[in-house]
Amino acid sequence: MYFTGIIIAICTFIIIGIFHPIVIKCEYHFGTKPWWIFLLVGICTITIALFIKNILLSSILGVTGASSLWSIGELFEQRKRVLRGWFPKNPKRENDYTEKQKH
Repeated sequence: MYFTGIIIAICTFIIIGIFHPIVIKCEYHFGTKPWWIFLLVGICTITIALFIKNILLSSILGVTGASSLWSIGELFEQRKRVLRGWFPKNPKRENDYTEKQKH
């Protein structure tokens, strides 16, 4: 039996599960400013995945990179969810929310 596909699926599920709270915490503490970090991580991990011969490791790096790039959009969506009241606002950044709403 070959378990590579199942292992990749489990790792994908775990990676997506890890990125979800990272996006929430990142937006809470820093807003959308660090979106470029997700971009950098995504580009780097996808690029590294291109040069890894091992299918399992290359797949995990590719999924990590794709999840990081997807997180850029989720970071901005998370901001909208906060403004809708679905998630708590950071009281230390209250001015960030009110200034952006006016524009």
